[in-house]
Amino acid sequence: MFDTPMQVATFLAFSFVITFLIFITWLKVPQKMAGWLDQRAMLISKELEEARRLRDEAQVLLQDYLQRTKNAEKEAQAIITQATEDATRLKDEAEKALADMVERRTKSAENKIAQAEAQAIADVRAAATNVAISAAQEVLTTRMKEGLGGQLIDTSIADIKTHLN
Repeated sequence: MFDTPMQVATFLAFSFVITFLIFITWLKVPQKMAGWLDQRAMLISKELEEARRLRDEAQVLLQDYLQRTKNAEKEAQAIITQATEDATRLKDEAEKALADMVERRTKSAENKIAQAEAQAIADVRAAATNVAISAAQEVLTTRMKEGLGGQLIDTSIADIKTHLN
């Protein structure tokens, strides 16, 4: 049947392979391997599904954070705009208040100056009146001493009579 040792070796190798395959089949290794492969495929499928779910959650979170960022930027811009308007309004109010205060103080200073001028004029008039009274008193005293006193009295009485009539 076998002519050469090579044919014998080939036959033996082939026989061992067939025997090995029968033995593996008898131990149900292919079914077990198929079960292991199915389990591994299910595990991989579950991991892929979990990865998809996590990716979807990450997308939702990313969109949420992007929306929050937009809202925060809009809010910051609104705050900046409001602060600018408030600062402008406060500046205008402060300028108006300062102008009003300067105007009131100017009027107050002008009133004080007018009062001081009026007081000075009154003081000068009082001093002039006092000087005039003193001068008149001195003139009258001097003339009375010279004897003109009686004549002045007579002249004054005559003047009164002409004014009354």
